[in-house]
Amino acid sequence: MTSPSTSNPEAGFTIVEVLVALAVVAVSIVAIGAVMAGNTRGVRTLEQHVALMQAVRTLMTVGIPPRAELRPGTTTGQAEGYRWVIDVAPLGNGWAVSDTKTDWTPELVRIRVRSPGGTMSDIRTVRLMRRPSE
Repeated sequence: MTSPSTSNPEAGFTIVEVLVALAVVAVSIVAIGAVMAGNTRGVRTLEQHVALMQAVRTLMTVGIPPRAELRPGTTTGQAEGYRWVIDVAPLGNGWAVSDTKTDWTPELVRIRVRSPGGTMSDIRTVRLMRRPSE
């Protein structure tokens, strides 16, 4: 058994083999770059969604007045670039139970928050409010 000779002038890679190897490396680098770009966009979208949900949570805990001060109507505002609208209306568009002696009435509270990027969140909840004295 003889070992390959390193002094052979034909030993080594041809230009075609080198070009094929470079093409394979270039395609691999482009594929890795595309995956990284997709991950970056996904992370950015997720961060924006989390920030929007934090703004909604803050608005739900701080922005909605206490039950005694809550009144039907629309309230708007802006905080840290997030625009918000709170609508308070009777549940069921004027739905009422006749012949009842209850002091409470359900009110629909709708909270809409728009992020600086334009993403919108729409949250609805029901609050019991004292029925106005007649």
